[in-house]
Formats: sequence, C-alpha cells, structure tokens
Amino acid sequence: MRIRKEHGPASVFAGSYGWRSSGVLHKAQTLLQRYMSLAGGYSGHLGDYSTGAAQVIMPHVVGSTEVYEQQTTFPMILEHSQVIVLWGVNPLNTLKIAWTSTDEQGIEFFNQLKASGKTVIAIDPMRSETIEFFGDKAQWLAPNMGTDVAMMLGIAHTMVTKSLHDKAFLDKYTTGYDKFEEYLLGKSDKTPKTAAWAEAICGVPAKQIELLAEIFSKNRTMLMGGWGMQRQQYGEQKHWMLVTLAAMLGQIGTEGGGFGFSYHYSNGGNPTRSGGILSAISSTVAGGSSAGNDWATSDAVNSFPLARIVDALEKPNTKYQHNGHEGTYPDIKMIWWAGGANFTHHQDTNRLIKAWQKPEMVVVSECYWTAAAKHADIVLPITTSFERNDLTMTGDYSNQHLVPMKQVVAPLYESRNDFDVFADMSELLKAGGRKVYSENKEEMDWLREFYDAAQKGARAQRVNMPQFNQFWQANKLIEMRNNEKNDKYVRYAEFRADPIMNPLGTPSGKIEIFSKTIEGFGYKDCPPHPSWLEPVEWKGSAKEGQLQLLTAHPAHRLHSQLNYAKLRELYAIADREPITIHPDDAKARNIANGDLVRAFNDRGQVLVGALVSDGIKPGIVCIHEGAWPDLDPAAGGICKNGGANVLTKDIPTSQLANGCSGNTALVYIEKYTGPVLPLTAFEPPKGESAKA
Repeated sequence: MRIRKEHGPASVFAGSYGWRSSGVLHKAQTLLQRYMSLAGGYSGHLGDYSTGAAQVIMPHVVGSTEVYEQQTTFPMILEHSQVIVLWGVNPLNTLKIAWTSTDEQGIEFFNQLKASGKTVIAIDPMRSETIEFFGDKAQWLAPNMGTDVAMMLGIAHTMVTKSLHDKAFLDKYTTGYDKFEEYLLGKSDKTPKTAAWAEAICGVPAKQIELLAEIFSKNRTMLMGGWGMQRQQYGEQKHWMLVTLAAMLGQIGTEGGGFGFSYHYSNGGNPTRSGGILSAISSTVAGGSSAGNDWATSDAVNSFPLARIVDALEKPNTKYQHNGHEGTYPDIKMIWWAGGANFTHHQDTNRLIKAWQKPEMVVVSECYWTAAAKHADIVLPITTSFERNDLTMTGDYSNQHLVPMKQVVAPLYESRNDFDVFADMSELLKAGGRKVYSENKEEMDWLREFYDAAQKGARAQRVNMPQFNQFWQANKLIEMRNNEKNDKYVRYAEFRADPIMNPLGTPSGKIEIFSKTIEGFGYKDCPPHPSWLEPVEWKGSAKEGQLQLLTAHPAHRLHSQLNYAKLRELYAIADREPITIHPDDAKARNIANGDLVRAFNDRGQVLVGALVSDGIKPGIVCIHEGAWPDLDPAAGGICKNGGANVLTKDIPTSQLANGCSGNTALVYIEKYTGPVLPLTAFEPPKGESAKA
C-alpha cells in the first residue's frame, strides 16, 4: 500500500500475462486484477505475445481480430476444398493448445484430410511435425525465414499479369486494391513484384511461385495461416498480405475457400455445439463505485502493449505510439505476476533481467520454481489444479464439453488458492473486504452459479443438463449437442451474400486492402497497404557465419509447461534443448549430431544439443521456445538449458501493434569445448525447498 499511496495506482503493474491452468474460477491473472481493482487500480497490458501484430492489424483489414474466431468448419473443408495451404502453421503440435481445454477434434480432421487425396501444400522453413505427418501426401516448400510477404507478392503479381485474379470480387468486396496494385506492379516504387523478384528474396524458384498462382486460382483453395510469421519485425504485413491474396482469389465466403488464422489453435473449425456455455469470474467486483459505495473498482488506469514491458521499465514516463494513439509508459515501482512464466516468453532475456531490477518489489504467485519465481522478491506458493475444484469447457470455438475439475488432493505444504489469497488480502485493505471480493461466495458457490447459468442457457436451446449436484457427484463431462446449421458454417458467407446488409467492422464495411486509417497514422514501419519490408536481422543482413533463428513451438510441452517433466528425456540432446541444424551448416562448423553446441550473438549465449537434419532450410537453425532459462553468471551468463529468448531481439513489430518479434534474430553456432556445466534450471534457489 505504501507504493500505491506514494506513487499512485499506475506504479503497480498487475497486467500479469501468460499461460494458465484451465478453469473458470481459479484464473490467476483475473483474480489478481480483481484484487487490484479493489485496491484502487493498476497498470495493465494490451494484447498478448501470441498474436500481438495480427490482433491489431486485422480489425483494420476485416473488422475483427480474426485470430480468435471460429473458422469455416472441418466438414465444409473436407467436402468442398480442393487445395489446402498450410502457411507457416504446424497444427499437429499446436492443436494441443487451447485457452480453456482442447476438444481434441482437430487431429482427427487432419487424419481425414490426409486420407482425402486433396492437394496439401505446406510452406514453412522447417519440415514440421505436421509436414512429417502428411509425408508424400503434401508438398513442402521452404522459403527463407521471414520472407512470406515477398513470396505472396510474387504469387499476386503472377495472378495479375496472367489475369487470374477475381476483379469482380475485388470491386464489390474490397477497397483500395487499385493503390495496392500500383505497388504490386511497380508503378509506385519502380519495382515490380515479379516471381523472379520474389525468388531473389524468399529463395523459392520463380517457376514454383508462378505455379502456385495457377493452382490457387484454378481450384477451391483454403489458405490456413499460422501465427509465428507475424511474431517478426513488420509482422502486421504477413496476415494483411495473406488476406489480400485470398481476396484476389475471390473465394472468401465460399464453401471451403478463403483464409483462416485459427485452424492450428484450439481446434478452430470444429463446429460450435448447442448447449450451455460457462461464464467465468470477472476482474471487477459487482456493485462498484457506480452503486454508491466507497470501494475503488477501477480497472487498469494505464495499459500499454504487453511485449513492451521492458521498454516501460527502462523508460518510465516516456511517450510511445500504438495503433494511432500516443501513450505514456507508467513509472512502475511494483510488479505482481500471477499465473505466467514471462522469463520464458519475453524476448532478450538478459535485457529483461536487468529491467526487472528496477522496481522496488516483484511478487510472483507460482506453483513451481520457474525463472520468474527465482527473480522475485516474494513468492506466494499457489495450488495446482489438482488441489482445488473448478469447471471448464473444451474447445474455445466448439464448446463441445463441460468438464468437472474435481480436487484430487488437499493443498500441499503452504500452498493456497489464488482466490483465497486475494480474498484475505482484500480484508487487509478494509474491514469487510473479503466479503466484497468474494461477493460472499466460496469456491463451490461460484461453481454452482456458473453451472446454473450454463444450464439455463442450454435449456433455452432445448438441451437438457442435469442439476449441479447430480453432475458434480457423477464426475463425468457433458457433451453438448451437434448443431447441423453450425456444421455448415462458412466464415464470411453472410458478408459475401450481401455486403450492404452484412458489412464488416471496417470504416468502409469492406475488406481494406488499402487502409486510409493506417495511412493517417503516418507510420513508416507500417505502410497503408501490404508491403515487403526488410527486417533488421534476416538472411539479407547476415554477416559471414550467421544463421537465422527460428523459435517454433515444441512438440512435447506447452510453451514452458512440462519442461521439467520426464517427457524431457524424449527430446533432450546432451541433456539440453535441441537445436535443429541443416547438414550443410553443421559440416561447415564441424558439428556432428549429438554434439553440445554454443549458440550466441551480442544478446547472449546458450548451450544446446545438435540435431542435424535435412528437415530445415540451410541458413536457418531452430531452437524451440519454452525452455526454462538457466543462466550461469560464473560462465559468462551462458544459458545452460537452451532458452531461445536469450538470443531473440526485443523490438516491436511496428508502431501500429507493438507485438513481439521473437522470430527476428541472427545467431552464430559452434561446437562447445568449454567446461562441463551442470543443468540447474529445475532446482530451487539456494536455501529454498522444492516444497515452497
């Protein structure tokens, strides 16, 4: 409270973000912010690390965030699509991930897709698990990393010069195409974006690029785009250009055609079911100041882009641009991080560590001794999902199941539920605070309330759900009913049928290939139409010996979760995180499969185990994200566990979105010949117990 009184609510950063346990009640970040709202406000965050660029650019282009939206359904793709393009997407890995819990239907869809005989084209600098899964049932094209826009421009240029683009669709459903075409044909900058021009940048042969234009335009084509390509400098351009390419094909809103950015996440495309949907606890308390009491119930008093947290710590009270607005970073004196592992998902770990020393106090609520917990002043031991009761849905889009999450064991050692921690702390704010925070409800009261509301919603759709006591005692999930209409859902079908009556949420009501709004911002790093912009670190700027670093999602864990588990034995090499290296790059450096390797640049260095494979494009190496940082000050700060973000560059995608650029980095690699450095990533701090 002293910090808040002396420096104001903006000095307390509670924009805590990260992965979490499933559940509608025990949501650490929400519960923290609920408490901070009662305390008088806090500084929060905008956006996230997953889709920081896309979720800001897409509303300007199609009127919604797009990345967290239901997709044209699996049945419609299997029935109508002829060509499926997996552009920078690895669904066999990432479909394990959902914001709630996965409904696990996406893998079966891809099994059916593989057996269907449809044309599948995978565009990725690495032969991902998904590409391995399809085998000879898919064509793999490996562009240079970060050059997707150039490749798409080459396809688009071919379409125009061969009259393969759908002029009628562009005239009726889009705005600004004419200005984009001037750029595409080189009329505005004297550089035609030909297939040959694209080849020089992306490395894919011009003839192949021209062939893609033919294939895409002459077949019902679904472009499935991933998120990794927008986690790069100028990442906004990637999704904008893919939408533009889909618009030129003229298939948006058709059965099995168009584009989608969430087929790889939470099983987007699994049809939405009919039935009950759980609500969740709010970050604000019922009966706030508008109800006449004297409790401060404000939300964040200052919010800034999440991926710019280090900028905020380094440069308090300075101004920045974001999505057409000028903001001011708060002067953060205290950080409270709950339910997230920011030391694994933020770029440039060494810079983060230095910035983390600036606040007077850092509090972390955690179940494990993560790197974030090790860099805190105070650590509150919190229960795992096995030590508390909760409810969840499966499928962020399908809402296929309602699942009881019954407590398995009593809280171990001194751990407590986040809810109880913050409820008791609310009592310290003022007498009666616990009652206000909890709304005079305990754990099972909340769960019953959430369930009863879902049951009421189900009843309105003529779906029966048992009474709560019966459901809880049975301890079985409820599967919601199929909806035949939803089975045939086609994204943008209503817009295509009548763009006047069903306009998009853009200023024009149409797909904005050229955005007057963005033009008005005047950002040099985000032009008003999709453009190829050279990143500061990529193949074209590499010095001799430098390689591009890809930080893909891992196959055997969810980001940093499970890095400490026995699963690690399935993939660790030389007891370290693997680094995938092309045989040509390994040979040039005298590195053999299984060797211990040092990867380094001017931001840091890591130890990794060599996985030599032709499943990655020469000039690129891959260290999967999520390894727990294990920096050794006595050994030059080297990360002994291969944390990829020790090497990545902490710069914004652009002034528009300020997303993270975790896939913008150049590194050197060499065979490690130094002293043996034991792994300590999973050990508690000295003097602390693993039980803490």
